[in-house]
Amino acid sequence: MTSSVKNNLLPPGLVNNLQEVLQSKKRNTVQGEGDNSNGESDENAAQEIDSSKPVVLVTNGDGIDSPGLVHLVEALVREALYNVHVCAPQSDKSVSGHSVTHQETITVTSAEISGATAFEVSGTPVDCVSLALSGALSSLAKPVLVISGINRGSSCGHHMFYSGVVAGAREALISGVPSLSISLNWKKEESKENDFIDAVAVCLPLINAAIRDIEKGVFPKSCSLHIEIPTFPSTNKGFKLTKQSMWRSTLNWQAVSANRHPSAGHFMSNQQSLGIQLAQLSRDASAAGAARRLSTQKKSVVEIETVGAAGKSDNNQVKKYFRLEFLDKEQTDTDEDLDFRALENGFIAVTPLSLSPDTESDIQAAASDWIAGALSGEQ
Repeated sequence: MTSSVKNNLLPPGLVNNLQEVLQSKKRNTVQGEGDNSNGESDENAAQEIDSSKPVVLVTNGDGIDSPGLVHLVEALVREALYNVHVCAPQSDKSVSGHSVTHQETITVTSAEISGATAFEVSGTPVDCVSLALSGALSSLAKPVLVISGINRGSSCGHHMFYSGVVAGAREALISGVPSLSISLNWKKEESKENDFIDAVAVCLPLINAAIRDIEKGVFPKSCSLHIEIPTFPSTNKGFKLTKQSMWRSTLNWQAVSANRHPSAGHFMSNQQSLGIQLAQLSRDASAAGAARRLSTQKKSVVEIETVGAAGKSDNNQVKKYFRLEFLDKEQTDTDEDLDFRALENGFIAVTPLSLSPDTESDIQAAASDWIAGALSGEQ
């Protein structure tokens, strides 16, 4: 169907513009029909999921594109035993702790991971797990197990409180779903990307055993297992049940000066420019609006409400910039059953984590019995 406009009544340029608009609307309509067709295809694909297979939910702290998560998901898909779902941060949230995004809108986007149903989330690992388990994201079945990882870098000791990968597993435990968190003891000068493939290989038997025993009802209750894989996974000395240590790095805050450090200026301009500009525009608009309102209400008074620092214009604000670094420090505790000691000695450290300190001894004993049986194939 051809649309026409009587160009003897309108200027030729306007006629051309109108015709382009009509053609654009026609193309959008056709595209919309195509989108509906794709939506039907996605729905049909979802219906093809084998409901007899247990659902495994995977998240992490390093972001959905990180090699630890990618290799883990690929291995789970190859097992062909599970429906693998992924809900992970779209960017690095490895030290986000157990934080959630409150009173802000997060964005969820479908992601392409072969053989898995995947979403990337503009939030934290806790957001990802909470959202996936809530049922708000999809009507998919409740997972039998949540796996958080594989994280780049150790999360031993007090690092567990900062760790996004541990928090993802902890959130699952809070929601009543068994969980594992996995970290690789990555060393900058020694590790390589293929170490993640080896890390997946060594922890996959424990994952399979966990899912098997969850379905049997013999997996340890009320605890999440944190798995630390040594720097060279393929030469590990085996699994060892460990206790959470008091190990921690030193938090070192470094002042950043854009004048003295060119890299700092680059960081400021690229990382903060858009957000700062938008925030500044918002403050300026709020101040201008407030000034107009006050001027209207009180003709004899000229005031401006500021949203920035009280009583100071932006030009007078003192801004300082800092960046946090984690510095390793020597550990003096010699207990061989602590997580970081086992890891240093080449073992795969498995640490049971609970939500209540009162149950730690019982959980430690239950996890010890389960790991011994799971790895020996007696259960």
